[in-house]
Amino acid sequence: MGVALRDIIAEYKIPVSWESLGGVAAVDANNALYQFLTIIRQPDGTPLMDRRGRVTSHLSGILFRTVNFLERGIKPIFVFDGTPAALKQETINGRRKIRDVAGEHWKEALERGDEAEAYKQARSSSRVDATIVETSKELLRLMGIPCVQAPGEGEAQAAHMVETGAARYAVSQDYDTLLFGAPTLVRNLTVSGKRKIRGRIITVNPERIVLAEVLSGLRLSRDQLIEIGILIGTDFNPGVEGVGPKTGLKLVLNGEFEKKLMEKLPDFDPAPVKDIFLHPSVTDEYALSWGHPDGEGIKKMLCSGYDFSEERVEKALEGFAVKAGQKTLEGWF
Repeated sequence: MGVALRDIIAEYKIPVSWESLGGVAAVDANNALYQFLTIIRQPDGTPLMDRRGRVTSHLSGILFRTVNFLERGIKPIFVFDGTPAALKQETINGRRKIRDVAGEHWKEALERGDEAEAYKQARSSSRVDATIVETSKELLRLMGIPCVQAPGEGEAQAAHMVETGAARYAVSQDYDTLLFGAPTLVRNLTVSGKRKIRGRIITVNPERIVLAEVLSGLRLSRDQLIEIGILIGTDFNPGVEGVGPKTGLKLVLNGEFEKKLMEKLPDFDPAPVKDIFLHPSVTDEYALSWGHPDGEGIKKMLCSGYDFSEERVEKALEGFAVKAGQKTLEGWF
């Protein structure tokens, strides 16, 4: 979900062309998986599944988005979440409850034949479990795409990799990637460029957010940006009731952050939340290597294992240039 900073950073979201995004990108893998599981569904909300009833939406998303990246000169690194901070448990529990309720509402909508409501509720019931993660990693391995296992939050690790020069930018829909210190965040890297919002299909384009430009434009330090996040609510604290991003910005600029917390949440200590963003659990113990895609292995996993159309997979493999078997991924860049 991330932190709701959109209203105060809208003018710093710069539309960019796909052609300008070449290079290494640290992708928030769990964020991407939720996107695939939410969007890649039948009209009644049913996810893509094989004949055994196993969900395959995420595998389809990974295959075609990654090919799209490679064709556009983007070298992705998929960064997976590790152990969540203890302060996130309340958020996790709340999200689990929301998904459970949405799952029940989905079934009810299906029973009464309300396809539009069923699709809406199904999207809200999406969940990433261990099987989704492991099968995603296996497909990426076969594709020759490196994965990094974060010790904590995936977006924190992605931000760290951009800070240290291992990647050019981070890819995520969540603005809290900025709170974790990502110098550059890129959003909306979708395959189709289309997204369904409130029943309407809209066109979405890639957009880049540069942290230094946000801080300079809003006259904030990164610490103060984190304070705004704390006031409106993050994955690690519920926030102050009635405080949105614009109000939060005014309070912080006026030096009233602590005063507002003392007034509304006298028992809350913001220091541990600040520490999560300023000093997250990250690692430099990883190796980045883009290997030769295993075309036969990909077909065996997806077509024989998960009932994918061989024609569609063959088409994707053409994007890897592995039908002939000559090129390595390094040859793309």
